[in-house]
Amino acid sequence: MSTENERRALLETLAERLPERGLQGRMLGGAEPVLWIWHPRTSRQTIVLATQSGGGWLFLWSPDGQENADDPEVAADTLEKLLSQAA
Repeated sequence: MSTENERRALLETLAERLPERGLQGRMLGGAEPVLWIWHPRTSRQTIVLATQSGGGWLFLWSPDGQENADDPEVAADTLEKLLSQAA
């Protein structure tokens, strides 16, 4: 699988876990996709990147967010906590 295809597959897997946590997401970009995630109630949002690191992949987002892409459930839970907080 190419790097671009693997990146897209990881982000799509994360995106599938968002609705059950009250979050919404949309894939953006072409060859190097990113995932735009927002919380409809708080209007908080972030962009998630998938990048190679060592022998695996990481999800990265602002501010200072990072989770191993091997466990999208943990990443989705962390993003829910971040975006559920009132601004």
